[in-house]
Amino acid sequence: MAAPILSYEGLGLVQGSGWLFQDLDIYVGERDRLALIGRNGAGKTTLLKLLAGRIDPDKGKRVIVPGTHVVMLEQEPDFRPFATLMDFAVAGTDGPAEHEVAAIADQLGIDMTRVAASASGGERRRAALARALAQNPDVLLLDEPTNHLDLAAIDWLESWLARYTGAFVAISHDRTFLTRLTRQTLWLDRGSIRRKDIGFGGFEEWSDAVAAEEARAAQRLDSKLRLEAHWLERGVTARRKRNQGRLEKLREMRATRAAMIGGPGVAKLGLANDDVRSKSVIVAEGVSKSFGDRTIIKNLDFRVQRGDRIGIVGANGAGKSTLLKLLTGEIQPDEGSITLAPTLDGIIIDQQRSLMSPEKRVRDILADGGDWVEVRGVKKHIQGYLKEFLFDPGVVEASVGALSGGERSRLLLAREFARESNLLVLDEPTNDLDLETLDLLQEVIADYAGTVLLVSHDRDFLDRTVTVTLGLDGSGKIDIVAGGYADWEAKRVKPNTAKAKAAGTTPPPAPTARKKLSYKDQRDYDLLPARIEEIEAETAKAEAELSDGNLFTRDNARFTALTAKLDALRAEKAAAEDRWLELAEEVEALG
Repeated sequence: MAAPILSYEGLGLVQGSGWLFQDLDIYVGERDRLALIGRNGAGKTTLLKLLAGRIDPDKGKRVIVPGTHVVMLEQEPDFRPFATLMDFAVAGTDGPAEHEVAAIADQLGIDMTRVAASASGGERRRAALARALAQNPDVLLLDEPTNHLDLAAIDWLESWLARYTGAFVAISHDRTFLTRLTRQTLWLDRGSIRRKDIGFGGFEEWSDAVAAEEARAAQRLDSKLRLEAHWLERGVTARRKRNQGRLEKLREMRATRAAMIGGPGVAKLGLANDDVRSKSVIVAEGVSKSFGDRTIIKNLDFRVQRGDRIGIVGANGAGKSTLLKLLTGEIQPDEGSITLAPTLDGIIIDQQRSLMSPEKRVRDILADGGDWVEVRGVKKHIQGYLKEFLFDPGVVEASVGALSGGERSRLLLAREFARESNLLVLDEPTNDLDLETLDLLQEVIADYAGTVLLVSHDRDFLDRTVTVTLGLDGSGKIDIVAGGYADWEAKRVKPNTAKAKAAGTTPPPAPTARKKLSYKDQRDYDLLPARIEEIEAETAKAEAELSDGNLFTRDNARFTALTAKLDALRAEKAAAEDRWLELAEEVEALG
């Protein structure tokens, strides 16, 4: 744990008629990589704005080390006052110099002379990133940094943050992004905050453990009210267990599709099968599409089978939306044919989500002002149905305008999934959704009886959801891979490998294998496990002392010494584990 450079003590903020949160103690260390987790509406964005000093709390004290530069990347910055993206990026007394912005923008592949009013969501997001990163911040506050970015831009941002020497706090629905980059987690839950020195990769296990302990405490108190307060946590835990079965089913579906599209010979045999033909709902044969001189799709042959979950990936501008429109019959190809099954009845949830009048109530949206919702032919009480989509039933009388952006997206999903359909089309469905809603969306898609077409840049979501991935490279070629994003990425030809093969480069000869470990290696292999246990015991002791929330103000010197010790212990443990694993692999190779 690094020494704090930015903190709040006793933080409280009133929202509406009550406290959004109060008595929060929060700090950011000089090299922290923090994931800020919480449901939509919990106050995550508000908390970032408080840390940035953009809004004032109703109580609490903000402490910042003199000279610390804090920069916030907003989820939806306001571009309206600016003529071009560069005008936005350099605006204000604290704006960076134009050449500094240009250096970042060039790496992100964004033309900063672009007119701001007509720029796309992806262009605006990259311009906002260029402004934030060019300011050389000590603390970077990131609100959904991967929204509207394509996969190449996300990879670039991850590489930049991995090299970044300051601290950052990130709100994101992108599990892969958080898992790769974060080392600590802040969990904002029901007006309180918890901190744990684990990255997002350990969050689900931690949150399940917390929920289970709270449920046990509620049972011991025999309080119906307390039990009711934990319905969501128990539901999330149970949902994760059910999803294990769904993931197994997904693997089986991928294996079936791999047999059909795994190779040219196998694919032809599959397409000749009458049963395969009868299950086809969309058939693309020799499909090509161009705009002007640019070929978007070239000679595509593909059958979408009933029950398929098709993921479409590629860089912004590669043609993902064009392919989606072709497959749904919204536009026609220049060459070839698209045949849709006559019984196909689809619902489309697009990335704009320009849906509901803000003055309407939730009840009006779901039940036309009544108490019952028709869910695919089955009547459900509106409050019970709201629970299925992770709403507090009391929100039924709330206006749409009072909901957060994520809650509005969740309400749209609830409304659309109630309709009868056998084709579901989702264009960037994960934007503005919190992690628990993403779990829910995975569940709904897995249980959906029809076919799903899905455009997304969310790698983890694709890996958990789709059976076939269509990857566009922008040249017109489409790679068809059974599986999710990771399967598609693994099967892509790596440029360096291809160049080496083309040049006829032969790999260097393998070094001669030794027959046993050296004396030093054997000694490390024998002794390191015991040392790792000692480090874990010392770490637990230091963490227990640091868990005292008043230690920082009561004995700052002790707090600083303990945090330095903890950093050293963690570094030593990581090095010891890496060394032992390396030796263990060598021992295994030696037999």
